[in-house]
Amino acid sequence: MKTHERDHGLDTLLELDGQVFVVDPAGKHWVKFRVTKVPASPEKPHGLDYSLTLHDENGERLVGFDNAHAVPVRKGRAQKKGKSYDHRHHLRHIKPYAYKSAVKLLQDFWAEVEAVLKKRGVKT
Repeated sequence: MKTHERDHGLDTLLELDGQVFVVDPAGKHWVKFRVTKVPASPEKPHGLDYSLTLHDENGERLVGFDNAHAVPVRKGRAQKKGKSYDHRHHLRHIKPYAYKSAVKLLQDFWAEVEAVLKKRGVKT
């Protein structure tokens, strides 16, 4: 009998739903969380609909982790290997994201936010 481990960070992630946080002293960058439980499905096997985003002063999305639409998964240059709903945005580039847990999602999101802010010369 297979047992499913409880995702201990799930409550924390769900509590962030609707939250917006300014992430730099100048108030020019902010993050937004949208997270809701949904019935598990092939597209959303972990039972979550989520969008975690970093925006600049103009509201442009700089970073995003979400599962709102499918993205092609590529192996090599041309060979397609299906679709992934979990993915991440870095400016205009989209790549599949391997969702493992709510805690890992939050860690990966904040690491990407910090890297982008550092690259833009933003002091946090």
